[in-house]
Amino acid sequence: MAAIELVVYSRLNPCPFVSLAHRVLERENVAYHELFIDQDKEAERRVLEWTGFLSVPTLIIARPGETLPIEAPQPLVKEASPRGIDRGVMLTEPGEDQLTAWLRRFDLIGTATPR
Repeated sequence: MAAIELVVYSRLNPCPFVSLAHRVLERENVAYHELFIDQDKEAERRVLEWTGFLSVPTLIIARPGETLPIEAPQPLVKEASPRGIDRGVMLTEPGEDQLTAWLRRFDLIGTATPR
């Protein structure tokens, strides 16, 4: 797989899902770039476009230094909640086990060299 970077769309005042994601990422020593939708109108617009809601955390796999997914995420059912839906290169409001499995799939954890 090409070089990738994890980007987390979040809020300054975290909700339980954001706090959970932060705990998992810190525990697993995963490097990430964080954008705050309450401070960045473009980031807010993207999350709304991608999820239909202002759902955070929305985690994406991007090329290093970029803030867009490396490929188009799988579509959502119109007006359905994005919570916990694995969309390939995008995951929104995941549970702990789901986030861990998703990070493993992209070799962000469970590799020989911690990031």
